[in-house]
Amino acid sequence: MTEQRIPLIGNTLEDLQKVAAECGMPKFAAKQIADWLYVKKVTGIDAMTNLSKVARKKLGAKYTVGREAPLETYRSGDGTDKYIFAGVPGRNIEAVMIPDKERATLCVSCQAGCRMNCAFCMTGRNGFDGNLTSAQIMNQILSVDESDSLTNIVFMGMGEPTDNLDAVLKTIEILTAPWGLAWSPKRITVSTIGNLAGLKRLLDETKVHIAISVHTPFAEERKEIMPVEKAWSVADVMNLLRRYDFTGQRRLSVEYTMWAGRNDDIRHARALARLLRDTHARVNLIRFHKIPGFDGATASDRVMTEFRDTLNSLGITATIRASRGEDIMAACGMLAGKSKENG
Repeated sequence: MTEQRIPLIGNTLEDLQKVAAECGMPKFAAKQIADWLYVKKVTGIDAMTNLSKVARKKLGAKYTVGREAPLETYRSGDGTDKYIFAGVPGRNIEAVMIPDKERATLCVSCQAGCRMNCAFCMTGRNGFDGNLTSAQIMNQILSVDESDSLTNIVFMGMGEPTDNLDAVLKTIEILTAPWGLAWSPKRITVSTIGNLAGLKRLLDETKVHIAISVHTPFAEERKEIMPVEKAWSVADVMNLLRRYDFTGQRRLSVEYTMWAGRNDDIRHARALARLLRDTHARVNLIRFHKIPGFDGATASDRVMTEFRDTLNSLGITATIRASRGEDIMAACGMLAGKSKENG
């Protein structure tokens, strides 16, 4: 049986230096390989023409670029694209490309499923099947049709980024390093439920934007829909965030999905404003997208507008996020790692 070759994408410069040494290449060859992978975006080792034929042969004996095309693609009526990629045995993964005027934002997955078990999220309701490697995360970024025109990356697809943090941090390093894609960290947002240790590490080791899933300011209500509240209370999360500066280039946002009669009244708005005091957080109000197994309906446009205006009057910047991709099961909370046909 032939041994499976190891992907090169998803490796940092330090990783590639070890690969180069293993293949008898000089240290500077690592930067050449990185350039082929992340700048020129080649799909095969033979295309790395500034490496000798001998070096390419040695490299190709054990390694492969690691690029894999999407298995399927779906186009929404609003222009959103959903890409299905191979994930782990038994579970594919999904990435969503959202065009918006001059912006092209890719929502990437970091896990096949999710362990957080949020009641309102299809990803978690379908269980957890495994972590993605940094190669699998980078493949989403490099292999979508819009790869060359992407302006932003958001870790808001399948999975909890702090539950697969090493792979996420490695991906962020590749995206922002001068030998990688050389992006500003301002183009990257990581969404998390608030794992305190993981969040602190993310804050200390990167300068990316942070998005926190809150969905209700009341602890007992949050426990009912987000079991993580029992381990990492949203109050403790906000206390941690107050220790960091979000008044400059780094931005903090709060994700707040709205359900009719559950978390959409003025009492919730006022409590949310108190919770976010001195964090400099901006609130994204999100329409709930109906999923199987969760009894809830989205708040009305009128109620969402009143909620937004209340927050703004209390000094909290709030906006209503436009819903995208619902017709192809690509909107917030709807990713499951399954194609449209099989649910």
